Amino acid sequence: MDKLFAKFANATAKITGSPPAFLICVLMVLVWAASGPLFKFSETWQLVINTGTTIITFLMVSLIQNIQNRDGTAVQTKLDELIL
Repeated sequence: MDKLFAKFANATAKITGSPPAFLICVLMVLVWAASGPLFKFSETWQLVINTGTTIITFLMVSLIQNIQNRDGTAVQTKLDELIL
């Protein structure tokens, strides 16, 4: 299970950390902002971006923490080998 999640986390980090992914995010925000007048800047219009970004942030925190934990363990293992 850990290896499967590690593979998933690595793949997700590679994809979401790429320039095309950033451009997609920027385009999504621009489309959302441009649609404001169409929806009269309603609460629902605001809720769409707030909910979306909250969910993505919540999920990304777990992925980033997993990657940091594995990187930290790898660095510690290498340092232990150098010292011992």
